[in-house]
Amino acid sequence: MKRNMRRGGSRRRSMAVAKRRPDPFGGKDAIYIDYKDQKFLERFTNDQGKILPRRLTGLSAKNQRRVVEAVKRARYMAILPYVGEGLK
Repeated sequence: MKRNMRRGGSRRRSMAVAKRRPDPFGGKDAIYIDYKDQKFLERFTNDQGKILPRRLTGLSAKNQRRVVEAVKRARYMAILPYVGEGLK
């Protein structure tokens, strides 16, 4: 039996590597991530209210942790909803 046919078909891995997006807050444009800024934090959540992952936001790990912490604080303070409007 061929090696690539063992699990139900050939599975080829893509050799193309996605280019990393530059961190929008890195360098000179470093800004304070504030949990009270609702419009700013909505950029990092989808329509269901879920926090977007790093690979979609393009943030560095450090800034992603800051954004996640700010979103969670805003949810606790009822500035942001836990669930999106369409799911209520």
